[in-house]
Amino acid sequence: MDHIKQIISKNVKVYGMVIALVGIAILFQLLTGGILLTPLNITNIIMQNSYIIVLAIGMLIVIITGEIDLSVGSVAAFVGAVAGILLVNHDLPIVLSIMICLLIGAAIGAWQGFWTAFVNIPSFIVTLAGMLIFRGLTLVALQGQTLAPFPNGFRSLSSSFLPDIFGGGDLQLFTIFIGIILSVLYITGEIRMRQSDRKYHLQVSSNVLFITRLIVFVSIINLFTYMLALYEGIPYVLIILFVLIIGYSYVMNKTVLGRHMYAVGGNENAAKLSGVKTRKIKFLAFINMGIMAALAGLIFAGRLNAATPQAGNLFELDAIAAAVIGGASFTGGVGKVFGAVIGALVMGVLNNGMSLMGIGIDWQQAIKGLVLLGAVAFDVLSKNK
Repeated sequence: MDHIKQIISKNVKVYGMVIALVGIAILFQLLTGGILLTPLNITNIIMQNSYIIVLAIGMLIVIITGEIDLSVGSVAAFVGAVAGILLVNHDLPIVLSIMICLLIGAAIGAWQGFWTAFVNIPSFIVTLAGMLIFRGLTLVALQGQTLAPFPNGFRSLSSSFLPDIFGGGDLQLFTIFIGIILSVLYITGEIRMRQSDRKYHLQVSSNVLFITRLIVFVSIINLFTYMLALYEGIPYVLIILFVLIIGYSYVMNKTVLGRHMYAVGGNENAAKLSGVKTRKIKFLAFINMGIMAALAGLIFAGRLNAATPQAGNLFELDAIAAAVIGGASFTGGVGKVFGAVIGALVMGVLNNGMSLMGIGIDWQQAIKGLVLLGAVAFDVLSKNK
């Protein structure tokens, strides 16, 4: 019992947001007459919020280091514009164009990271300037016009699905099979981690709690893949998100680089005295943010099937809100990748549910602002206790 209380106390905000996400989903499921959790709409929620999840992961890492990036929406729009020029106007190969766009994102991140980490200009000012610069460059690049359509191969990045190699007809059997494989991998990984903890005499949960957790997560995995299988199956963008979530969770939790990022955000002076290259860590965080903003811009452009000057509007606010709602703290040193994803889904379900109910964009913005304020207030009150 004490172990359970300890786990909950350490992750109170993440668990709170998971409960909030479930509660919001149930609420809108009732208010929309059962439309929210249909297979089609679940797929739409994933695809509509994929770029926000990508941005939220990058933003989380920047916030963990104690900084902020207000330019991600403009960077995403600029990279989308570059992709339009390369693919629509010049008909360059898709893979080459994507690589160029990601490199541009990295260069933008390095530019902003340089001013923040090495010149010591506050990231708020640097990225506010970046927001204006790259929004302006987007207008210059597109000359105020929209470029469309993109090649089908590029659009598949954000709007196509894995084919059903088993030929299941209305039910995507390949998606069901992937759900079973993921369940086996999850159970195997958890058992190995538990054995490793016991080997080094670390505290582990009771057998009952461990088995209960396995049953709950395996049920969620298979129910989720079953719902996807009832529509078109697994979108390609979901595979991208899965790789990012697993990869960044591993880096932040299991590597020296991840620990250094938490250390820099927790206490920069102490980290510096401990031998952590704090400037390099912040520089890398902004490079990563630039790459993630570029990827989000490519996904959004592919889904929209156009490069438009209005792209990326308010993306930075959604990304910051997702990270903070998911447990990140503006003081730095706190936050989890899983929490940022949950935060993005909370915002996504709110947007989708309110849209299904016909609530106007004005009230949607007001409600999202209240949710963000509530999340930050919860964080401050928890720390004061």
